[in-house]
Amino acid sequence: MNMDCIGDWVRTHSIDKVSQEMDMQSVTLFGWVQEIRNLGGIRFIILQDSTGTIQITILKKHVAPEILQNSNFLQKRFSIAVKGTVKKTNMTTRGIEIIPTQIKLLNTAIEQLPIDITGKTPANIEARLDARALDLTTEKTLAVFKIQHTALQAIRDFLFEKGYLEVHTPRIIGSATEGGAELFNVKYFDQTAYLAQSPQLYKEQLTMSLEKVFEVGPFFRAEESHTRRHLSEFTSIDIEQAFANADDVMTLLEQVIHYVFVTVKEKCANELCTLKYNFETPQLPFKRLTYTEVLNSLKERGVDIPWGEDISTEAFRELGKLYPFFYFVTDWPSKAKTFYIKPRKDNPEICEGFDLMWRYIELVSGGTRIEHKDQLIDRMQEKGLNPESFKYHLQTFDWGMPPHAGWAIGLERLTMILTGRKNIREVTLYPRDRVRLLP
Repeated sequence: MNMDCIGDWVRTHSIDKVSQEMDMQSVTLFGWVQEIRNLGGIRFIILQDSTGTIQITILKKHVAPEILQNSNFLQKRFSIAVKGTVKKTNMTTRGIEIIPTQIKLLNTAIEQLPIDITGKTPANIEARLDARALDLTTEKTLAVFKIQHTALQAIRDFLFEKGYLEVHTPRIIGSATEGGAELFNVKYFDQTAYLAQSPQLYKEQLTMSLEKVFEVGPFFRAEESHTRRHLSEFTSIDIEQAFANADDVMTLLEQVIHYVFVTVKEKCANELCTLKYNFETPQLPFKRLTYTEVLNSLKERGVDIPWGEDISTEAFRELGKLYPFFYFVTDWPSKAKTFYIKPRKDNPEICEGFDLMWRYIELVSGGTRIEHKDQLIDRMQEKGLNPESFKYHLQTFDWGMPPHAGWAIGLERLTMILTGRKNIREVTLYPRDRVRLLP
């Protein structure tokens, strides 16, 4: 069978749009051979495209000789085009099959693929990631990223409806966004620059003009942690709002999360079924626990954390048994949060920062920001940061910086929650971590 080109063939339908109502209708489909089964006088080809699969049925005694001959050469992952007729049947899950009238071979694949594309023989995560482009063709992996797409579209739709403007800030920056050591250095002509950890400083500045902004994009942390929840390159969904405080943006956040769950449940029923996963839609409002209440709850369960110390993952795992869904942790010690989080006026040892947790996983971090320059400088110095390194940010506070607040969602962690996946690499197209730079 010689390879052909598409020529004047035009796809009439994606596979998911072919239905029983189209019985006896002619269609032209494009896709890949997922599986071939020979049963005596019948050959079945399972054709896959990005939307699903469909059965091509070849009755060996009732098809043109060239179709039978062409199908003899087909193997898994060959890309093909098929012209044929839709036929109702009770022999397939979808109740339809395609009786082909022409088949074109568009490209071939090696016989021994590195992973089983049908998913019947599971591969470990490293083998899957080494052959990621192929792994992304499996039905479960496709389902994960369709759910991620739907979730992200829901977030955008919700924020657009609330009057937020989508923005795009630099990824190459001249000073540390959050003052941490987890920065990638970049040679920028004759200067030293960094890959951005977040859009934090820029989105704060944008509240002076656009008032309500959000950004979706990749950010970078030289993350030493090598766990199932950490990446060196991740997608963050950030919002910032002028004339708002932590309570305002917490209310927005729980509404966003609720809307995402409702939308995914409605639009991704097939994908959730493929993953054999389901979830309950969270009820509003989410539970709010102060940092002190969390410490007291943990102490009752035999986990003693001195006030002011960070809460470890192990401790949060214990807390997640008490609160197995979404909950906020508020009123953190000021010293536990980054320099731009605003200390409370009535008790500066406590700040207006919060985390949104799902069981033991931190999904979102946010809070009220400091809007006064002198206070921000003091906080920088408390954190051991040099205000001179932030002079271009600090100067904007002389130009009418409004009170403002915001948060950031980790898209990959949200996808883990929506799909039931246990490893963040499964929900990242091409993950980057401390040990993986390829493919």
